[in-house]
Amino acid sequence: MHIGIALPQYGTHARAEIVAPFARDAEAAGFDSLWVGDRSLTPVEPSDLYPGHTPEHPYPAEYKTFLDPLVVLTVAATATTRVRLGTSTLNAPWYPPLLLARSLTSLDRVSGGRLDAGLGIGWMRDEYTAVNADFGRRGARLEEILDVLEGIWAQEVFGHKGEHWEIPRSYVGLRPVQHSGPPLYLGGFSPAAMARVGRRAAGWVGVSLPAEAQAGLWGIARRAAEDAGRDPDELRRRIRHNPRPGATAEDIAAVLRGVRDTGAESCFVDLQQCVREPEEALELGSAVLERVRRG
Repeated sequence: MHIGIALPQYGTHARAEIVAPFARDAEAAGFDSLWVGDRSLTPVEPSDLYPGHTPEHPYPAEYKTFLDPLVVLTVAATATTRVRLGTSTLNAPWYPPLLLARSLTSLDRVSGGRLDAGLGIGWMRDEYTAVNADFGRRGARLEEILDVLEGIWAQEVFGHKGEHWEIPRSYVGLRPVQHSGPPLYLGGFSPAAMARVGRRAAGWVGVSLPAEAQAGLWGIARRAAEDAGRDPDELRRRIRHNPRPGATAEDIAAVLRGVRDTGAESCFVDLQQCVREPEEALELGSAVLERVRRG
């Protein structure tokens, strides 16, 4: 199983000057991938609670400071040569698909073809209000975004007319390094989201869950792949684990070993809610990496 770590991006880790050295050191330590997430704002009176939170603490306090994910990945791309670079996840319906395609293609070129594009639809209505996007149609918007990304990466002349966007037929000179574009992974936990993974994605960008829950969700994706005439064995899982403060290297390694036992191909740790400083995150993450690979 490949093991990754989240880049310093939010909360007390949101220090732009540390991104490049962190990325270099993580690659040198042996991590296989580097990851970012996506938050646009933290409302004073939020419309929705982050999963597992309460009205008194509606979302992780660290989310109040958040560096742009694609800027952080671009810095990491220029500081490294080997590691994969992933988004878990970009909230795709916030972005016009033409501009999203340009950004992802540019990042794929800057990184020499190391980008894994994980896309999601988010959970907070306020973020959709702030970017003038329809929260109630976010699934349909994601489907159309996938149409645009796949078309732009496959065709040298591309046009699109859909429910949400229209793109005049245009020359597409900017080509990704990876054949057919960066692999597109999708997030989500609902039956509809998992079925979309099976129908349309390279795989799932999920989170660490009890084995039974993970198996149930993954089964939905595999069955949807079969129904769509795709090979379910080609689907891949990129799993995030978010340890809480006080978690030890052995605690975290045990979770990652459990993820490995489910057959997932990749897991990464986001330690930004676990320790206060990026240096601590890299030290703890390296200890986790050593324990997982040792046994």
